[in-house]
Amino acid sequence: MFVLEVEKVEVMDFLNISVAELPELLASGKAQLVDVRTDAEIVRGRIKGAISLPLHLLPLRLQDLDNGKITVFYCQMGGRSAQAAAFAAGQGLQGAANLQGGIMAWAQSGGEIVA
Repeated sequence: MFVLEVEKVEVMDFLNISVAELPELLASGKAQLVDVRTDAEIVRGRIKGAISLPLHLLPLRLQDLDNGKITVFYCQMGGRSAQAAAFAAGQGLQGAANLQGGIMAWAQSGGEIVA
């Protein structure tokens, strides 16, 4: 008989933030906004006040983020930012969050996009 031992891996949860919730959260000063898109995507516009941190650099720069704030990650449509939030939460970042629908949902809701 073959027995396979599997190590239990704990999946860390992260928050999902809607575009309607984001302005108040940012105005409170209790959150930081992180754009995980590539530089080529960011030149087309970003959400005002966002920190640029491409997803592939997140493991190298996670410690640069303020662990005392909610960290809202966003990308184009929400997929990569969900990966970023899950990774950050798994690494112990408190208050990791994903902006649902990404910058596309933000723009569709009338949110400001800056150069």
